[in-house]
Amino acid sequence: MDPDVVSEKPGDCPKCGMKLVQMASSHEDHGEHHASMEIEFRNRFFITLPFVILAIILSPNIQKWLHFNLDFFGRELVLFAIGTFIFFIGGIPFFKAARGEISHKNPGMMTLVAFAITVGYTFSVAATFLFPGESLYWEIATLISVFLLGHWLEMRAVRGTTGALSELAKLIPIQAHLLKNGKISDVKTSEVQIGDRLLVKPGEKVPIDGIVIEGESSVNESMVTGESRPVGKRKEDKVIGGTLNQDGSLTIEISKTGSDTAISQIMKLIREAQGSKPNVQHLADQAAGILFYIAVFAGMGSFIFWLFLFPHGAIFAATIAVAVVVVACPHALGLAIPTVTTITSTLGAKNGILIKDMKGLEIARKVNYVVFDKTGTLTKGEFGVSEIIINSKFRIQNLELLRLAAGIESHSQHSIAQGIIKEAEDKKLKIPDVENFKSFPGRGATGAIDNNRVTVGNSRMMRDEGIKEDAIKKLKTTRVGTIVYVAVDKELTGALVLSDLIRDESKEAIEKLHGMGIKVAMLTGDVKDVADDVGRKLNLDTVFSQVLPDDKVNKVRELQRDGNIVAMVGDGVNDAPSLTQAHVGIAIGAGTDVAVESADIVLMKNNPMDVVKAISLSRKTNDKMVQNLVWATGYNVFAIPTAAGILYPSFGVLLRPEWAAILMSASSIIVVFNALLLRRTTL
Repeated sequence: MDPDVVSEKPGDCPKCGMKLVQMASSHEDHGEHHASMEIEFRNRFFITLPFVILAIILSPNIQKWLHFNLDFFGRELVLFAIGTFIFFIGGIPFFKAARGEISHKNPGMMTLVAFAITVGYTFSVAATFLFPGESLYWEIATLISVFLLGHWLEMRAVRGTTGALSELAKLIPIQAHLLKNGKISDVKTSEVQIGDRLLVKPGEKVPIDGIVIEGESSVNESMVTGESRPVGKRKEDKVIGGTLNQDGSLTIEISKTGSDTAISQIMKLIREAQGSKPNVQHLADQAAGILFYIAVFAGMGSFIFWLFLFPHGAIFAATIAVAVVVVACPHALGLAIPTVTTITSTLGAKNGILIKDMKGLEIARKVNYVVFDKTGTLTKGEFGVSEIIINSKFRIQNLELLRLAAGIESHSQHSIAQGIIKEAEDKKLKIPDVENFKSFPGRGATGAIDNNRVTVGNSRMMRDEGIKEDAIKKLKTTRVGTIVYVAVDKELTGALVLSDLIRDESKEAIEKLHGMGIKVAMLTGDVKDVADDVGRKLNLDTVFSQVLPDDKVNKVRELQRDGNIVAMVGDGVNDAPSLTQAHVGIAIGAGTDVAVESADIVLMKNNPMDVVKAISLSRKTNDKMVQNLVWATGYNVFAIPTAAGILYPSFGVLLRPEWAAILMSASSIIVVFNALLLRRTTL
């Protein structure tokens, strides 16, 4: 949500002048409001575009410059009709927006645009019907067209900020299996109440927050808590709506509904973060605000000077005044930022960087702390075998232990099981057939391989096999991760250590960030030993472990309170509030839609190096923006006094309105050319 278009009272949008709608809890109405603004600017742009082209073709000056002649009786009347149509149809949004700026006592670019096109149109009408002179219909028409296009693109960006909440809602399944009087019936999740009992089958999402009253299973909570390892669930354990039940059936009793559920709380956090996100001030708006006062006072001052103090007649004075206002019109200022951002968007896309909010990219150059979510960002979000431990009492090779474990796990879809199978496949091992397979949800599995009973599972599973605690503790590991024990004929043979695989690019990315003077932190729901191990390997400055969704937001706020400009990089639903709270939210494109919708910048590939590229792009883009803004406003230092006639008494130099329009157009061409140089940039 853009703070500029939020009001506690009914009224008009200060950006476009349209009526503001009441904000629904889901922000759907607010999103529809921005969609309607986007459609209006787009439609007005395309409706007026053919007439703008026609006005350019019929302009006498354009014909003179391009050496062609298209003159006919009544041409000026046709230009008047075309100019009037464009002025009213295309100019209405600017007049509404100017009214909004003035009502907020903050006249800026829109006010000056409305003032300039009004003065230019009025002068053109006078030149058509009252006195002979060159009209400015084509200059005013192109100005209106450019701003319609720019605000159409702006509304698209504003509307995109409301999508995260609807994506969060999609996590909750529509239906739930209600247990009542010994019977199972499918009901809508929205209709269940606290105390109802639900059956959650393997592979299904948990419909709503509750407590397990029967059954055992492993639940993937990474989309909510960030915990990369599946969490074992049994009687009296809590489960969260939207999480994925993996390998066992659970009967749960609903403990929370409505706004009290975890997903609803995350949605609330996103709304709060959207409301508290720092508002990046736009240099273009500030410069336009200054230009407004300069143009108005310079225009009025020059009119009074040439009419009363140095009398040259009303027409001469009016001509000078119009030239001043036209030359000060922020045509170049209107192009200064959009041309750069358009090229930046294209350049970013070619490098796998999708820019959703230019305000985020603008501030990214100032970032001095990048916070990464661990799972799926710095790491691959998938388990890999990092160590194989053999019990010294048995003569068994590492690959044989891996082969046996893979055989048992081949019957499971568990993420840990898939890690073991992948390791066996990478080692080109033949996975054996298994007989009498039996799964014990939340603990492990057993089966017969080569006439031997093979058991694979956690320490609890080993104890159930009759293996003593001392034997389990003797298997020492130097790695941090999830330990999967392997027993053959009820004898502990060895273990496999699995950990979330660190991306190859992560270390290089962090080194590059350090080289740019940026500190790096990591947020994760993982336990401290797992988080610290990753932190040591990657040389991180700060590691936050066992962090729940609301704590993630607080950690970002903590860094912000210390005066840091923070960028948050993540891919999970649990990252959405943090992405929105940070000064810059950067989402991994392969992550959930919620993270993508909540971010200012989306990385299309799972490559942390693209974070470095995004910040580099921000810095180079800012350089071009500053250059364009300096030119777009700086040329007025020369143009406005000249248009006001400062050189006329001594040198006879007078900048007529048509030449003022040419100078204004020339400044725009320079701005566009400078922006085009950005295409040569390599990231």
